[in-house]
Amino acid sequence: MPLALLALAVGAFGLGTTEFVMMGLLPDVADDLHLSIPTAGHLVSAYALGVVVGAPLLAAVTARMSRRKVLIGLMALFVVGNALSALAPGEYTLLAARFLSGLPHGAFFGVGAVVATGMVAPERKARSVSLMFLGLTLANIAGVPVATLMGQHLGWRATFLGVSTIGLAAMAALALLIPHDHAHAPAVGLRRELVALRSVPVWLALGTTVAGFGALFAAYSYITPMLTDAAGYADSSVTLLLALFGVGATVGNLVGGRLADHSLRGTLFGGLTSLIVVLGLFPLLMSAQWSAAAAVVLLGTAAFVTGSPLQLMVMEKASAAPSLASSANQAAFNLANAGGAWIGGLALAAGLGTTSPALAGTALAVLGLGVAGFAAAVDRRRAVVPAGRERVVASYVPERVGAGRH
Repeated sequence: MPLALLALAVGAFGLGTTEFVMMGLLPDVADDLHLSIPTAGHLVSAYALGVVVGAPLLAAVTARMSRRKVLIGLMALFVVGNALSALAPGEYTLLAARFLSGLPHGAFFGVGAVVATGMVAPERKARSVSLMFLGLTLANIAGVPVATLMGQHLGWRATFLGVSTIGLAAMAALALLIPHDHAHAPAVGLRRELVALRSVPVWLALGTTVAGFGALFAAYSYITPMLTDAAGYADSSVTLLLALFGVGATVGNLVGGRLADHSLRGTLFGGLTSLIVVLGLFPLLMSAQWSAAAAVVLLGTAAFVTGSPLQLMVMEKASAAPSLASSANQAAFNLANAGGAWIGGLALAAGLGTTSPALAGTALAVLGLGVAGFAAAVDRRRAVVPAGRERVVASYVPERVGAGRH
């Protein structure tokens, strides 16, 4: 595997840290800015909104630029956003800074996935994506706990300055390690990039991401009350248990990348099926502390087995616009974050019990598996009926585009 993947992983580590650390810093930020916890929670939503808006927008705007320069520029925007977060004097300026910090998130992962797969042999594409995502999962093990402790002892503003430093390190690594011969995107127009997203298989892949990861976040958003109220853990133990989730996510990410290089769709089906089983067993697993800890690890593993396959599938289904489609998948991931948390909250509000968000997640995982199965059926139908028509049309468009340039 190319050393350049390390640069992408460093950037992913910084992005993952700043995305999730706000959850641990909410009490400190709320006290300092004289906000209630629910109001401070809008800072989490502001970042997610920035991801959803910035992922397709920045990927589309930069479609014809050097991917190497785009990655460095996105990380520079990340540094600025986090520095402004550290210097924000009040609630609204911090909201704006968090939104700005989220803008490059999805586009970085989207463009980075295209660069990563372009540097390796076809049989290693999924593994290359999983190694980039490794930075994101390691952020949950080390980045978020360390950044949270820094905020608690040095103030939350120091945390965001520290995250900015990670961004600067990522910029240097990208400039040094990303090779120029893998840096440039094909000279295709924005209209063709957008047309590529009109494909039904692309939207089915994005729908699988929303449902599959929505299942994860329906449960994970309420994992703390499950661990304390159902499993009987003390509040002080939750940080360590959340690090166990990061361990599971890291294992699932690496295993999923390796398996997907052998069978992309098989790995996706297996991951979603495993997620259904784990979430379905959550009420039983949360009845004892040892099994609850195992459940946290298994949840991270089962969910992130599907990460690389879904990213690669979206890119393959929109081969004429891989950067835009890959970035759109990151927007779908954040929609899953918000939607899953909302659905899990509905289960709790309905009085269905502390572990009911996991059962709501089970239903979403079943939906995701259904969408994935329907997508497989559509692919089989397109491969056979009508005889070769899809392939003829697909080969005709690039030919016209090439002719136009000459």
